[in-house]
Amino acid sequence: MGSTGIEDSLYKSMQNTQQTFVLDPSGNLYYKWLFVISVPVFYNLCLLICRACFDELQIKYIAIWLICDYLSDAIYLLDIWVRFHTGFLEHGLIVCDLRRLKENYMKTLYFKLDVVSVLPTDLGYLKLGLHWPELRFNRLLRLHRMSEFFGRVETRTNFPNLFRISNLILYIVVIIHWNACIYFAISKAIGFGSDTWVYPDVSDPEFGTLSRKYVYSLYWSTLTLTTIGETPTPCQDSEYIFVVVDFLVGVLIFATIVGDVGSMITNMNAARATFQARIDAIKRFMHFRKVSPELESRIITWFDYLWTNNKAVDERAVLGVLPEKLRAEVAANVHLNTLKKVRIFADCEAGLLIELVLKLQAQVFSPNDYICRKGDIGREMYIIKEGRLAVVADDGVTQFVVLGDGNYFGEISILNIKGSKSGNRRTANIRSIGYSDLYCLSKDDLMEALIEYPDAKKVLEEKGRQILVKDGLIDEEAADVEEPKNTTERLDNLATDLEATKTHLARFLAETFAAHSVLKQRITRLEILMKSVEE
Repeated sequence: MGSTGIEDSLYKSMQNTQQTFVLDPSGNLYYKWLFVISVPVFYNLCLLICRACFDELQIKYIAIWLICDYLSDAIYLLDIWVRFHTGFLEHGLIVCDLRRLKENYMKTLYFKLDVVSVLPTDLGYLKLGLHWPELRFNRLLRLHRMSEFFGRVETRTNFPNLFRISNLILYIVVIIHWNACIYFAISKAIGFGSDTWVYPDVSDPEFGTLSRKYVYSLYWSTLTLTTIGETPTPCQDSEYIFVVVDFLVGVLIFATIVGDVGSMITNMNAARATFQARIDAIKRFMHFRKVSPELESRIITWFDYLWTNNKAVDERAVLGVLPEKLRAEVAANVHLNTLKKVRIFADCEAGLLIELVLKLQAQVFSPNDYICRKGDIGREMYIIKEGRLAVVADDGVTQFVVLGDGNYFGEISILNIKGSKSGNRRTANIRSIGYSDLYCLSKDDLMEALIEYPDAKKVLEEKGRQILVKDGLIDEEAADVEEPKNTTERLDNLATDLEATKTHLARFLAETFAAHSVLKQRITRLEILMKSVEE
């Protein structure tokens, strides 16, 4: 009954989707709307307090303010409509039923704040006059929308640390701005120039301009909140209280700056610190084991190349936090085209290729490093991502051919083709000319993937055999010899034998227990018979 109700609800939601405009809360359109609504919120946050404290600013530009105010009110009202049409997740799916969307939004605190923020409190202009922008302070209740936008930006941006620093600076500037306006308002209430703490007498031409009033107040606010300079000593109790509060806010701001900036620097340097720890551990090991200076220099140079060229990232560790399917999609997006360049994998089914790309490992080789030598046992195959490799003679100098980006080698040696004259051994010396980035696929990883794809294994072996035949590297007589049973078949046979042994053992135990029971009964009867004879 419950399942049917859910299905009906989902069906109705799908029907409503065709008739109703519904925003995906995680979509790009909703993200762009958050930017739109953040603009009037920021406008009200910065200018309402300024207009309320500096009368000239409000009266002199009243026409501009009225246009901007009611344009921002229109966006506020439109935002409520957007919230009514913003979906939410239920059972992993977006609910698109307009009635349920309205009910869900109206139950939240945000709905109450949004409604209060658009109440026409500025109708008080009709009675009090246009020099009372304080009547619009209820518009500041929409600050949560700007906060939501900043949270989305931090998640989406490619420079999160830079955004966090910018965001922190913005908050500090806004606090200093509000504090400056409040200082000027308190000075106006006490009386300009009435003592040494308040704003100087505005009748003085030097301090009578609007720009000087704001800049002086901003300067005073910055000195007080950052406690980096001398400020005038308060003269009245109200002035003392305000300065004490300012000092406490300043301490809080300073602690926040130190904490947040320290955390950001730690996060920014986390990768470098981890990488440096690995280098330090290698250095200590080489010093303890008395590694030759030449080899030590090569290793340090290799580490330096990794860091300088942003190749020190462990792909498996980074992608390990993702679900397996997403990890497979990322790996396929990055490596699939590269893997398809290998001849034996060109026509493999998609499932096997996905398994293989998850197992590819990036390796970096330094100049003159040997990737493999002739006669080595082949346990990996390689695909060249970037760099140049040379196939060289045994002397290590003579070059037969140079391999570049997209080339591959070692694919045959990891398949164990029957009759291969070289077996699973390397047939050439391959050396890195400069720094080379390679993708490596190990034999164990390939065989593990092929367990689930037995047909693909046969296809790969046949492709490998055809390549060997073409190159004249296969012994036909040896290829016709019956291949010994592989480990899986042997394990299956052992399991069958074990089950048979268990069956025989169980039968033997049952017969033993039965014989023991009969023998016990006979002994009992014999004891009874002996007692009767004695009596």
